[in-house]
Amino acid sequence: MRQTWRWFGPNDLVSIDDMLQAGVEGVVSALHHVPTGAVWTLEAIEQRQREIASRRDGSPSGIAWDVVESLPVSEDIKKQTGAFREHVENYKTSLRHLKAAGIETVCYNFMPVLDWTRTDLAYRVAHGGTAMRFDLVDFAAFDIFILERPGASESFAEDVAAAAKERFAKMDETRKEALARNVVFGLPGAAEHFTLADVRAHLAEYGAIDETKLRAHFIDFLSEVAPLAEELGVRLCCHPDDPPFPLLGLPRIMSTEAQYKAMMEAVDIPANGITLCSGSLGVRPDNDLPGMMARLGDRVHFLHLRNTTREGAGLPVSFHEAEHLAGDTDMVALIAAALKEEAKRKAAGRPDASIPFRPDHGQDILDDLSRKAQPGYPAIGRLKGLAELRGVIAGLGYGGQN
Repeated sequence: MRQTWRWFGPNDLVSIDDMLQAGVEGVVSALHHVPTGAVWTLEAIEQRQREIASRRDGSPSGIAWDVVESLPVSEDIKKQTGAFREHVENYKTSLRHLKAAGIETVCYNFMPVLDWTRTDLAYRVAHGGTAMRFDLVDFAAFDIFILERPGASESFAEDVAAAAKERFAKMDETRKEALARNVVFGLPGAAEHFTLADVRAHLAEYGAIDETKLRAHFIDFLSEVAPLAEELGVRLCCHPDDPPFPLLGLPRIMSTEAQYKAMMEAVDIPANGITLCSGSLGVRPDNDLPGMMARLGDRVHFLHLRNTTREGAGLPVSFHEAEHLAGDTDMVALIAAALKEEAKRKAAGRPDASIPFRPDHGQDILDDLSRKAQPGYPAIGRLKGLAELRGVIAGLGYGGQN
């Protein structure tokens, strides 16, 4: 398993030098400054590669850009409106440029409007550090009383809506503004950050798009880009919905094993694969992560190994980012399944036998609390998670699993 680390570019407060000290073998990055839908030029890709290849003092880092996360899919493509045909062609051009630069693993998602949703980016946990959290009552308060989405109150159970009304009544303006900022934070480091007006406009445009139609648009997109990826030797890997249940009245189409299986069967070629994110998928108690790795593993091109703790029963549910070995997902069993998949690939002579993974997210601990890096991407918290995962991998390998 290849140990990678996400980097948001030269402005990231966690540097290439920090990654080297953490023992990282490769880098996960993206051209976050390029607007969604535009072409990633070969020149811009090579510039990012040069940045990754250098330490602060200009000496070689010895690491490379291994995985793209993400080459974003535009809202026009998801809705099949506006400039979506141009955006699809631009996506294909970007894939060609990435291959020309030697990058072959590309993560993306098909979540409408927001790439992930949390209500608190610095929730204090028992040991005194902080983690990202999704609080269902806070989210209901945002949806019903801040965003004022039509029909929002009917989207929640009666007790949740009642609790949201009571909580909102106690919020001052500072708290309301912080909650709104957190929910619409979007993708860290992205060129665009949504306002409430932007969110309302996008929601209105999705009014006629249900789960069936969004899935059809997704298959149309894959039918265009996956054959090219296969021809180029590029692996596409779709990230699951985060969180993996409907929000804001929007459809969700990549939240369960059945949905992933349907996506792979619809465009049944090896390049059309999965980012298996144990944190996102693990929020649903009906997602068996070790089993998913065993059953879908030949199309898993990228792994996000993180853990979440559900704070209640049923769906939707509140949850927070847990320590890597302490949440609801059995991380040891998941890694064991991944190592078995790698052994199968090695025996078959597959060139992608080593699956890249990253210790996705982490709790802010120690000096992370003053560094204030991208939410969910602290230096020491991720180092701790990577060390724990590395220990599990080594232990299973010693026991004959690898």
